[in-house]
Amino acid sequence: MTNRLANQSSPYLLQHANNPVDWYPWGSEALEKSKEEQKPIFLSIGYSACHWCHVMEHESFESQAIADYLNEHFVSIKVDREERPDLDQIYMNAVQLLTGHGGWPMSVFLTPDLKPFFGGTYWPPTSARGMPGFDQVLRAVIDAWENRREIAIKQSHMLTERLQEIGAGSSEAKEIAPGRIDLAIKQIEQSFDTKNGGFGSAPKFPQTMNVELLLRYVAETKDKSVLPMVTITLDKMAMGGIYDHLGGGFSRYSVDRYWLVPHFEKMLYDNALLVSNYVDAFRLTGNADYARVVRESCDYILRDMTDESGGFHSTEDADSEGEEGKFYVWTPEEVHEVLGDPVIADRFCAVYDITESGNFEGNSIPWLKKPLAQFAHDLETSVEELREEMANSRQVLFNVRVDRVRPHKDDKILTSWNGLMIEALAKAGAALDEPRYLEAATQAARFVLEKMCDANNRLLHSYRHGTAKLSAYLDDYMYVASGLFALYEATFDPAWLHHCKALVDTATEHFWDDQAGGFFYTADDHEQLIARNKDFYDHSVPSANGMAALVLAKLGKLLGDAAYLDRAGETIAAGADILEKHPMAAGQLLIALQFLETPTSEMVIAADNRESAHEVLKKLNTRFMPSTLVALAIANEEADELLAPLVAGKRPIDGQAAIYVCENFQCNAPLTADAYLATLPDYGN
Repeated sequence: MTNRLANQSSPYLLQHANNPVDWYPWGSEALEKSKEEQKPIFLSIGYSACHWCHVMEHESFESQAIADYLNEHFVSIKVDREERPDLDQIYMNAVQLLTGHGGWPMSVFLTPDLKPFFGGTYWPPTSARGMPGFDQVLRAVIDAWENRREIAIKQSHMLTERLQEIGAGSSEAKEIAPGRIDLAIKQIEQSFDTKNGGFGSAPKFPQTMNVELLLRYVAETKDKSVLPMVTITLDKMAMGGIYDHLGGGFSRYSVDRYWLVPHFEKMLYDNALLVSNYVDAFRLTGNADYARVVRESCDYILRDMTDESGGFHSTEDADSEGEEGKFYVWTPEEVHEVLGDPVIADRFCAVYDITESGNFEGNSIPWLKKPLAQFAHDLETSVEELREEMANSRQVLFNVRVDRVRPHKDDKILTSWNGLMIEALAKAGAALDEPRYLEAATQAARFVLEKMCDANNRLLHSYRHGTAKLSAYLDDYMYVASGLFALYEATFDPAWLHHCKALVDTATEHFWDDQAGGFFYTADDHEQLIARNKDFYDHSVPSANGMAALVLAKLGKLLGDAAYLDRAGETIAAGADILEKHPMAAGQLLIALQFLETPTSEMVIAADNRESAHEVLKKLNTRFMPSTLVALAIANEEADELLAPLVAGKRPIDGQAAIYVCENFQCNAPLTADAYLATLPDYGN
């Protein structure tokens, strides 16, 4: 027996297709049934890699008694938050207003006109651990709906008005007060864990936008006093269990402050953003360990998360064989059996903390308690020899781990997250001079532009098994646009710049708020919901408006187009109130503000051919220059129309590649590439 979810493409919805709950997907059939029968809606929102979503499904949605009650009294709708982030944003705001916190699974009760009147997250099936049971919650909601409906409806109206206010954003401040970036840096510093890295206490999430802000702050101000906040954080994460030492890639977050025990799910967006962090940190510091993490993480994406179409899959679950983390953990006996040599096995167990008692539910998550150099000293061997031995042992163990039962993978392809990974791979490919990463980024970009668009050449949001669907959101447009700009910077193929500009122009046409400035999250022809949000806060991904402002500013400065620069400034101004009150929560918007306000260099590399230009770029690409935009002028190649004003008249010097640096639309005297490279600062540690 299956319910209506059996016809859906989302892996998360399909996981619930055999529940006895009479689930509906979000759509006209369910919404009209609620209105006709005047039944409240039970809206359940989650995602396929969510551990507690699986728990609630098993405990409650597979319970015949609970299903019978839901089927009799409610219209039950199941939503994949990754497919419908617009619904997730609105109703998550409602749950946070109602309860003071949020998370998934999200459980919201709506009136037939879609207004929320009660909600929460996970509930056990019956009361336990100081929590009310889901059975009690359902009875209380129906009691309120049948006996105190006027009060419930009044609350839903009040809550919806507040949601609309939140969604529109505050217009109290329009001027950006000076010192917003410095204030955010101070707030970040106050929350920094000086011993373990990261910010705040457990659970500890990689705050990638704030790390990127710190990296750019160091590069622009030359103030290296804040650099340890970056390096300690990145070092500790790469040593911790949150990092997959055998297969590469990062888990979602750590449940402790030491980065030891992760919540084992792996998300495409986390790995994209962290790859970008480690690439930029490698460029800034020259730390080879950061380059290693980039390679291993990119290889994980290419190996395990790339669809045959060229796009990237969304997530890998935390659970396998019904146990969280089972795929990733080891015992000393297993290590000895696989590695064979008892000396090598003992050394691996010592370095990676594989013990009899274990560090996670009787098993051991591989992690480094201390830097490899300290282990080398303790073991009376060289760092180089120990590093090579550990790499060989990890590979042998990885080859065996491949045969374990893998966690479930959500193989849908999301436009927005693919944009983030396109950017990460483009940056990694350029910084490490690795063609495989550039090719993967190129293939994914082509896939998105060719297969994830509708008949009007508007982006679609989600793709799975040959079918693209759902109108794209603002982050789809702006993340992909940012990815295409990075791909242009890595390949200097102006076609990517044209595609980037086209996406930004389309987004401006359909998402821009002419009244108050800034971009709405949904387009002007999107399904009408109870609120239309603007996304200024960073969450696990950058704010869509913050990304929009940065892409607009990059286009404006590279192309010399004041209209893009003005729109970037207006976008940031629309978030001025957030920057005033909560600057640490808007790192992406601050990155855009810093880029817009910082004097930018437009660099033209003039060379006889692309081969000689590439030799210069190999050296430039290992430097972190976030406020420098680059174009190529190749002799005997006609300049692209977008770049012609910048590259016109730029020529090599006496047969050598030359570098022209322009600031404020004025160009300095050219230098040979070698002479210019010698002027660059070195922050190497």
